[in-house]
Amino acid sequence: MVDDLFYEGNTDHSISSEDEDTLVRSCSNLSVSFGYHCNSYQSFPLENDEHDTSPQMRFETNAMTKSRNGSFTCLSGAAISANFTLANTNICKGLIGEEILPELDSPNSFRKIVSSPSMSRLDLLSTSQGSPASTESSIFEISKNLWRSSAPTTVSSNFLTGTEVKMAGGAAGEDRVQAVCSEKNGWLICGIYDGFNGRDAADFLAVTLYDNIVYYLYLLECRIKQQDGLCSSSEDSPNGVKSELTLAMEIAENEDVKLSESFRAGVLNCLTSAVEQAENDFLCMVEQDMDDRPDLVSVGSCVLVVLLQGTDLCILNLGDSRAVLASMPYAEMDTVKATQLTEIHSLENPLEYQKLLADHPNDSKVVMGNKVKGKLKVTRAFGVGYLKQKKFNDALMGILRVRNLCSPPYVYTNPHTLSHKVTEDDLFVVLGSDGLFDFFTNDEVVQLVYQFMHDNPTGDPAKYLIEQVVHKAAKEL
Repeated sequence: MVDDLFYEGNTDHSISSEDEDTLVRSCSNLSVSFGYHCNSYQSFPLENDEHDTSPQMRFETNAMTKSRNGSFTCLSGAAISANFTLANTNICKGLIGEEILPELDSPNSFRKIVSSPSMSRLDLLSTSQGSPASTESSIFEISKNLWRSSAPTTVSSNFLTGTEVKMAGGAAGEDRVQAVCSEKNGWLICGIYDGFNGRDAADFLAVTLYDNIVYYLYLLECRIKQQDGLCSSSEDSPNGVKSELTLAMEIAENEDVKLSESFRAGVLNCLTSAVEQAENDFLCMVEQDMDDRPDLVSVGSCVLVVLLQGTDLCILNLGDSRAVLASMPYAEMDTVKATQLTEIHSLENPLEYQKLLADHPNDSKVVMGNKVKGKLKVTRAFGVGYLKQKKFNDALMGILRVRNLCSPPYVYTNPHTLSHKVTEDDLFVVLGSDGLFDFFTNDEVVQLVYQFMHDNPTGDPAKYLIEQVVHKAAKEL
């Protein structure tokens, strides 16, 4: 049982074993660079060491737990990075790295979000620079800006700008971890953005994806209300609509299973639409900036997003990060079961490998050196435009350009989505990038976390997992 867990302020980031010390020294003082706690939506600040960069390892993790009555109990997060990466994000003329991210980042604890002016500035930048976005994208930006401008400024009516909403998150090398929770509405959104070839894509996701998710949730609520005849003329505008999460809570508490399942499907569609929109916007920004920074066409990120409200868990993944559920059936007490809730979108997955070959029957060099076109192991990812569109590949020169890009795209953007109804048997969910699962199986991960929480009810399971992966890496390297 985990209903009495409180992850409070264990700030010792040192690793004591001789093998681990050897590994840390060899990686230029590799250290934990991100950590936070959320216990019943109260912040517990943690120390934050500056990360260093060396090759070959990256890892992020969140561990979410629930009580036996189904309520959200606590959240811990930690990350390490040993990847060389660009120090700053220069996409969008430096606006993201210099202005927006400093306003959003809170690597040590949760802090309140009071508004989203930085995201509006990003929209205006795109418009002012003559974005090559499609008509649909332009309509999206216009409608989203109208939604923002018409929302009340004193008593917020939406999840994004509500004063009860708190955000935590930070960067580890090319990667980002982000969590947003609403104490009032009982919602939690967690994201792990595992960047590669630079951090621009992960940073772009950290700035835009949550904003997109909230907007599509707002549209979902309006559609449901209209279908159910709940919208009066005064409620047709954002000023008259209740919090976009209110209806979700009402439906979640409704005994009508069919209605609840329909809503969860709608939420999954919102997550998918939000990622698609972010992808389109990112590639538009890349096209604007690629004359000055052609490397942007190769920058990408895996995406893992989990949205939890009450007993409804909605998951989206793109790439090889994983969400693993730990459960303990009542009839099998003391036996922890691991269930992977995500797909692995890489060449290691035979289904993904065969799909890639089938989609390119006239290309004999789809896979070279166990990588897609000799460049990438993942088969689905955010960004990485040069493996999706010829114009981006043409921006590269010399050995960086992909030869014989016969029939793009070679990397896809369609995500895997899944909804799960949390039961009394479910204990916690671990979210992690591929670095964790390079060293531990799903069963090993949940057993490590379960045993740690049993032995250390006030400890930090995410930081503990990082210590364990460094320890195991030290033995194997």
